[in-house]
Amino acid sequence: MITGLLPVDGATIYFEQRGTGPLMLISQSGEGDAQRSVDLVDALEDDFTCLTYDRRGLSRSPVEDPQVAIADHAEDARSLLAHLADGPAFMLGCSFGAVIGLHLAADHPEHIATLIAHEPVAPWLLPPDAAAAHRRELADLQHLYAADGLMAALPAIAASLGIDPAGPTEPDLTPQPMNDQRRTNFAHFITNEFTAIRTDPGCLSQLDATTAAIIPAAGVTTPRTAFDYQAALHLAELLNRPLTTLPAGHNGNLTHPRAWANQLRTLLNTR
Repeated sequence: MITGLLPVDGATIYFEQRGTGPLMLISQSGEGDAQRSVDLVDALEDDFTCLTYDRRGLSRSPVEDPQVAIADHAEDARSLLAHLADGPAFMLGCSFGAVIGLHLAADHPEHIATLIAHEPVAPWLLPPDAAAAHRRELADLQHLYAADGLMAALPAIAASLGIDPAGPTEPDLTPQPMNDQRRTNFAHFITNEFTAIRTDPGCLSQLDATTAAIIPAAGVTTPRTAFDYQAALHLAELLNRPLTTLPAGHNGNLTHPRAWANQLRTLLNTR
Protein backbone atom coordinates (compact mmCIF):
# COMPACT_ATOMS: atom_id res chain seq x y z
CA MET A 1 0.00 0.00 0.00
CA ILE A 2 1.16 3.52 -0.85
CA THR A 3 0.30 6.33 1.56
CA GLY A 4 0.94 10.02 1.17
CA LEU A 5 0.08 13.59 2.03
CA LEU A 6 -0.96 16.07 -0.66
CA PRO A 7 -0.85 19.81 0.18
CA VAL A 8 -3.87 21.65 -1.23
CA ASP A 9 -5.31 25.11 -0.68
CA GLY A 10 -6.15 25.39 3.02
CA ALA A 11 -5.53 21.75 3.92
CA THR A 12 -3.34 18.67 3.59
CA ILE A 13 -5.01 15.53 2.24
CA TYR A 14 -3.97 12.10 3.48
CA PHE A 15 -4.46 9.30 0.92
CA GLU A 16 -3.94 5.57 0.51
CA GLN A 17 -3.50 3.68 -2.75
CA ARG A 18 -3.70 -0.10 -3.09
CA GLY A 19 -4.29 -2.66 -5.82
CA THR A 20 -3.61 -3.08 -9.53
CA GLY A 21 -5.51 -2.06 -12.63
CA PRO A 22 -7.34 1.13 -13.58
CA LEU A 23 -7.57 3.81 -10.90
CA MET A 24 -10.77 4.09 -8.86
CA LEU A 25 -11.15 7.03 -6.50
CA ILE A 26 -13.48 6.12 -3.64
CA SER A 27 -15.08 9.13 -1.97
CA GLN A 28 -16.57 7.81 1.25
CA SER A 29 -19.77 8.82 3.00
CA GLY A 30 -20.33 10.62 6.29
CA GLU A 31 -17.50 10.53 8.78
CA GLY A 32 -15.67 7.83 6.89
CA ASP A 33 -11.97 8.31 6.28
CA ALA A 34 -9.50 6.46 4.03
CA GLN A 35 -9.76 3.24 6.03
CA ARG A 36 -13.55 3.11 6.32
CA SER A 37 -13.72 1.36 2.92
CA VAL A 38 -11.10 -1.26 3.79
CA ASP A 39 -13.34 -4.28 3.11
CA LEU A 40 -14.50 -2.90 -0.23
CA VAL A 41 -10.89 -2.21 -1.23
CA ASP A 42 -9.95 -5.76 -0.19
CA ALA A 43 -12.59 -7.06 -2.60
CA LEU A 44 -11.57 -4.75 -5.47
CA GLU A 45 -7.78 -4.60 -5.32
CA ASP A 46 -7.16 -7.41 -7.82
CA ASP A 47 -9.02 -5.45 -10.51
CA PHE A 48 -8.59 -1.77 -9.59
CA THR A 49 -6.01 0.54 -8.08
CA CYS A 50 -8.14 1.88 -5.25
CA LEU A 51 -7.47 5.42 -4.05
CA THR A 52 -9.07 6.37 -0.73
CA TYR A 53 -8.51 9.47 1.34
CA ASP A 54 -9.43 11.44 4.43
CA ARG A 55 -11.55 14.42 3.43
CA ARG A 56 -10.21 17.74 4.67
CA GLY A 57 -11.05 18.02 8.37
CA LEU A 58 -11.19 14.24 8.96
CA SER A 59 -8.57 12.09 10.71
CA ARG A 60 -5.15 12.78 9.13
CA SER A 61 -6.22 15.64 6.81
CA PRO A 62 -5.85 18.86 8.82
CA VAL A 63 -7.75 21.90 7.61
CA GLU A 64 -7.21 25.60 8.29
CA ASP A 65 -10.93 26.47 8.30
CA PRO A 66 -13.45 23.68 9.05
CA GLN A 67 -16.28 25.59 7.33
CA VAL A 68 -15.71 24.42 3.77
CA ALA A 69 -17.96 24.16 0.73
CA ILE A 70 -18.65 21.11 -1.39
CA ALA A 71 -16.68 22.85 -4.14
CA ASP A 72 -13.59 22.73 -1.89
CA HIS A 73 -13.99 18.97 -1.51
CA ALA A 74 -14.41 18.59 -5.26
CA GLU A 75 -11.22 20.57 -5.82
CA ASP A 76 -9.41 18.26 -3.38
CA ALA A 77 -10.59 15.24 -5.37
CA ARG A 78 -9.45 16.91 -8.59
CA SER A 79 -6.04 17.57 -7.04
CA LEU A 80 -5.70 13.93 -5.99
CA LEU A 81 -6.50 12.70 -9.49
CA ALA A 82 -4.22 15.28 -11.11
CA HIS A 83 -1.43 14.11 -8.79
CA LEU A 84 -1.95 10.34 -9.02
CA ALA A 85 -3.91 9.45 -12.17
CA ASP A 86 -2.46 9.20 -15.66
CA GLY A 87 -5.79 9.88 -17.32
CA PRO A 88 -9.53 9.86 -16.63
CA ALA A 89 -10.32 7.68 -13.62
CA PHE A 90 -13.26 5.76 -12.29
CA MET A 91 -14.90 7.28 -9.22
CA LEU A 92 -17.25 5.79 -6.67
CA GLY A 93 -19.03 8.43 -4.63
CA CYS A 94 -21.18 7.35 -1.69
CA SER A 95 -23.68 9.72 -0.06
CA PHE A 96 -21.66 12.87 0.74
CA GLY A 97 -18.94 11.50 -1.53
CA ALA A 98 -21.44 11.25 -4.38
CA VAL A 99 -22.16 14.98 -4.11
CA ILE A 100 -18.42 15.64 -4.32
CA GLY A 101 -18.27 13.42 -7.39
CA LEU A 102 -21.13 15.25 -9.09
CA HIS A 103 -19.41 18.61 -8.64
CA LEU A 104 -16.15 17.14 -9.95
CA ALA A 105 -17.88 15.61 -12.98
CA ALA A 106 -19.66 18.91 -13.65
CA ASP A 107 -16.62 21.17 -13.36
CA HIS A 108 -13.76 18.89 -14.45
CA PRO A 109 -15.19 16.05 -16.56
CA GLU A 110 -11.76 15.44 -18.09
CA HIS A 111 -10.74 13.70 -14.85
CA ILE A 112 -13.71 11.28 -14.75
CA ALA A 113 -14.12 8.22 -16.97
CA THR A 114 -17.20 7.00 -15.06
CA LEU A 115 -18.75 8.23 -11.82
CA ILE A 116 -21.00 5.92 -9.84
CA ALA A 117 -23.06 8.33 -7.73
CA HIS A 118 -24.74 6.33 -4.97
CA GLU A 119 -27.53 8.12 -3.10
CA PRO A 120 -26.12 11.66 -3.14
CA VAL A 121 -27.22 13.72 -0.14
CA ALA A 122 -28.02 16.69 -2.37
CA PRO A 123 -31.20 18.68 -1.61
CA TRP A 124 -30.70 20.62 -4.85
CA LEU A 125 -31.58 17.49 -6.83
CA LEU A 126 -35.11 17.55 -5.37
CA PRO A 127 -38.15 19.68 -6.20
CA PRO A 128 -38.07 23.04 -4.38
CA ASP A 129 -40.50 22.15 -1.56
CA ALA A 130 -38.77 18.85 -0.81
CA ALA A 131 -35.34 20.50 -1.01
CA ALA A 132 -36.37 23.16 1.50
CA ALA A 133 -37.82 20.54 3.85
CA HIS A 134 -34.64 18.49 3.85
CA ARG A 135 -32.47 21.55 4.40
CA ARG A 136 -34.59 22.29 7.48
CA GLU A 137 -34.26 18.67 8.56
CA LEU A 138 -30.46 18.88 8.34
CA ALA A 139 -30.48 22.05 10.44
CA ASP A 140 -32.71 20.33 13.00
CA LEU A 141 -30.27 17.40 13.17
CA GLN A 142 -27.42 19.84 13.79
CA HIS A 143 -29.40 21.41 16.64
CA LEU A 144 -30.17 17.96 18.08
CA TYR A 145 -26.49 17.04 18.00
CA ALA A 146 -25.46 20.33 19.64
CA ALA A 147 -28.05 19.94 22.39
CA ASP A 148 -28.03 16.21 23.13
CA GLY A 149 -24.88 14.73 21.59
CA LEU A 150 -23.99 12.02 19.11
CA MET A 151 -25.96 9.12 20.54
CA ALA A 152 -29.15 11.16 20.32
CA ALA A 153 -28.42 12.40 16.79
CA LEU A 154 -27.34 9.13 15.16
CA PRO A 155 -30.76 7.39 15.19
CA ALA A 156 -32.37 10.51 13.72
CA ILE A 157 -29.71 10.73 10.99
CA ALA A 158 -30.18 7.02 10.19
CA ALA A 159 -33.93 7.49 9.94
CA SER A 160 -33.51 10.44 7.57
CA LEU A 161 -31.34 8.35 5.24
CA GLY A 162 -33.35 5.15 5.54
CA ILE A 163 -30.53 3.29 7.28
CA ASP A 164 -31.30 0.24 9.43
CA PRO A 165 -28.40 0.09 11.93
CA ALA A 166 -29.43 -3.44 12.94
CA GLY A 167 -29.77 -4.69 9.37
CA PRO A 168 -27.96 -7.72 7.93
CA THR A 169 -24.29 -7.61 6.91
CA GLU A 170 -21.83 -9.88 5.18
CA PRO A 171 -19.76 -12.04 7.56
CA ASP A 172 -16.24 -11.33 8.77
CA LEU A 173 -16.15 -7.58 8.22
CA THR A 174 -13.39 -5.44 9.69
CA PRO A 175 -14.56 -4.03 13.06
CA GLN A 176 -15.27 -0.29 12.99
CA PRO A 177 -15.72 0.63 16.68
CA MET A 178 -17.06 4.00 17.72
CA ASN A 179 -13.70 5.26 18.99
CA ASP A 180 -12.52 8.78 19.74
CA GLN A 181 -11.38 9.34 16.15
CA ARG A 182 -14.78 8.45 14.72
CA ARG A 183 -16.51 10.65 17.30
CA THR A 184 -14.27 13.55 16.30
CA ASN A 185 -15.02 12.89 12.63
CA PHE A 186 -18.75 12.76 13.32
CA ALA A 187 -18.51 16.10 15.12
CA HIS A 188 -16.91 17.67 12.06
CA PHE A 189 -19.36 16.00 9.69
CA ILE A 190 -22.50 17.07 11.53
CA THR A 191 -21.32 20.50 12.68
CA ASN A 192 -19.59 21.67 9.51
CA GLU A 193 -20.38 19.43 6.56
CA PHE A 194 -24.12 19.33 7.14
CA THR A 195 -23.90 23.09 6.66
CA ALA A 196 -22.05 22.53 3.38
CA ILE A 197 -24.84 20.20 2.25
CA ARG A 198 -27.56 22.68 3.25
CA THR A 199 -25.94 25.63 1.50
CA ASP A 200 -24.67 23.85 -1.61
CA PRO A 201 -26.15 25.59 -4.67
CA GLY A 202 -25.63 22.47 -6.75
CA CYS A 203 -24.45 22.11 -10.33
CA LEU A 204 -27.59 21.23 -12.30
CA SER A 205 -26.78 23.20 -15.44
CA GLN A 206 -23.22 21.87 -15.62
CA LEU A 207 -24.37 18.30 -15.04
CA ASP A 208 -26.78 18.57 -17.93
CA ALA A 209 -23.85 19.36 -20.21
CA THR A 210 -21.07 17.24 -18.69
CA THR A 211 -19.18 14.77 -20.85
CA ALA A 212 -18.44 12.50 -17.89
CA ALA A 213 -20.34 9.21 -17.74
CA ILE A 214 -22.48 9.19 -14.60
CA ILE A 215 -24.28 6.15 -13.23
CA PRO A 216 -26.99 7.18 -10.74
CA ALA A 217 -27.33 4.45 -8.13
CA ALA A 218 -29.33 3.58 -5.02
CA GLY A 219 -29.54 0.72 -2.57
CA VAL A 220 -32.01 -2.04 -3.31
CA THR A 221 -33.29 -1.97 0.30
CA THR A 222 -33.24 1.82 0.82
CA PRO A 223 -36.81 3.03 1.43
CA ARG A 224 -38.15 4.67 -1.72
CA THR A 225 -39.33 7.67 0.29
CA ALA A 226 -35.90 8.33 1.85
CA PHE A 227 -34.22 11.65 1.04
CA ASP A 228 -31.13 10.01 -0.47
CA TYR A 229 -33.10 7.55 -2.63
CA GLN A 230 -35.24 10.36 -3.99
CA ALA A 231 -32.13 12.40 -4.80
CA ALA A 232 -30.67 9.47 -6.75
CA LEU A 233 -33.97 8.99 -8.59
CA HIS A 234 -34.15 12.66 -9.57
CA LEU A 235 -30.52 12.53 -10.73
CA ALA A 236 -31.40 9.63 -13.02
CA GLU A 237 -34.37 11.59 -14.38
CA LEU A 238 -32.24 14.69 -14.91
CA LEU A 239 -29.66 12.73 -16.88
CA ASN A 240 -32.29 10.59 -18.64
CA ARG A 241 -30.50 7.46 -17.48
CA PRO A 242 -31.72 4.39 -15.59
CA LEU A 243 -31.30 4.20 -11.83
CA THR A 244 -28.91 1.37 -11.02
CA THR A 245 -29.57 -0.57 -7.81
CA LEU A 246 -26.68 -1.82 -5.71
CA PRO A 247 -26.88 -4.44 -2.94
CA ALA A 248 -28.28 -3.54 0.49
CA GLY A 249 -29.04 0.04 1.53
CA HIS A 250 -27.45 3.46 1.96
CA ASN A 251 -24.31 1.99 3.54
CA GLY A 252 -24.17 -1.10 1.36
CA ASN A 253 -20.53 -0.38 0.52
CA LEU A 254 -19.81 -1.00 4.22
CA THR A 255 -22.31 -3.75 5.04
CA HIS A 256 -22.02 -5.77 1.81
CA PRO A 257 -18.63 -4.86 0.31
CA ARG A 258 -18.10 -8.15 -1.56
CA ALA A 259 -21.48 -7.99 -3.24
CA TRP A 260 -20.80 -4.37 -4.13
CA ALA A 261 -17.39 -5.26 -5.57
CA ASN A 262 -18.95 -7.89 -7.83
CA GLN A 263 -21.48 -5.44 -9.20
CA LEU A 264 -18.95 -2.61 -9.56
CA ARG A 265 -16.75 -4.88 -11.68
CA THR A 266 -19.71 -5.69 -13.89
CA LEU A 267 -20.79 -2.05 -14.23
CA LEU A 268 -17.34 -0.71 -15.03
CA ASN A 269 -16.11 -3.51 -17.24
CA THR A 270 -19.13 -3.17 -19.52
CA ARG A 271 -18.79 0.55 -20.17
